Amino acid sequence: MLRKGSIRSKGGKILVGTASWSDPGFVERWYPKKMPAGERLSWYAQHFEMVEVNSTFYSVPEPRMIERWCAATPDEFTFDVKFHQLFSFHSTPAKLLPPDLQRRAETDSKGNAKSTPDLQEALLKDFLRSMSIFADAGKLGVLLLQLSPAFSPRKHELGELESLIDMLGDYELAIEFRNRNWAIEDQLESTIDFMRKHHAAFVNVDAPVSDHFMVMPSDVDEVTNSNVAYLRLHGRNAKGYLTGKTVAARFDYDYSDNEIAEVAERNKKLAREAHELHVIFNNNNLDYAPRAALRLRKALGQIVKTPPQTPELF
Repeated sequence: MLRKGSIRSKGGKILVGTASWSDPGFVERWYPKKMPAGERLSWYAQHFEMVEVNSTFYSVPEPRMIERWCAATPDEFTFDVKFHQLFSFHSTPAKLLPPDLQRRAETDSKGNAKSTPDLQEALLKDFLRSMSIFADAGKLGVLLLQLSPAFSPRKHELGELESLIDMLGDYELAIEFRNRNWAIEDQLESTIDFMRKHHAAFVNVDAPVSDHFMVMPSDVDEVTNSNVAYLRLHGRNAKGYLTGKTVAARFDYDYSDNEIAEVAERNKKLAREAHELHVIFNNNNLDYAPRAALRLRKALGQIVKTPPQTPELF
């Protein structure tokens, strides 16, 4: 099991990757043509040292699947893992729970599970059992709690996160707020103080310029855990972010070379305050995310392998 402070680091190391490795646009535009699905992760790992697992937001992964992921990646590869949505104040259809918990869960008229302490504790036990496989392989990075925009200072208190944080005392936890009001004016200081007190990493973002409550400010650069800092890049397409009906539409943005240079400087600043900085591109329309992530690695002077140009695959 990963203990706090045990993330592999040499001080200020910057790990760059994408949110998921199997988005449709990646398959269509980035991976070699006709590459079998089972070979994609190992090919991805030739280009990046880390990935953020997003499928875990919707289901607890089977242990055998995690074993395959670990086997497909180099020893030094890192998996950051997004928490199941039951923990993040999202409405959660009971069908997204493990079968035994589906039978135990109380549901509302829409088939959504009621997020009771008992249900959360049971699901967390299942979730961490799967995470232990990553940890035993030395490949578990950060657990990411991505809160719902409905989790707002007007209706909620930061103290509501404490029971989960306490249960994750052995793990590195990053929290992404999705309601802007946690990160502006006087509330920002309270939010950052809370994160520092609990040694959780505040997720900084690159997002569209907008005052909409669902768009977090991009000018906040906070490192609240000296072990690991976190930056997620959502693109800068305000209309898509606020009105997109699909994930690809919401994060439809192709970063320019000048913007990548800006991001590189921001990375260096954040990395000075933490042993590791995890940088995740979530602009996952088409192949924008892996292409941008590779350009960032080049801008940072990291070694980037050139994809093999084998005729039979392209």
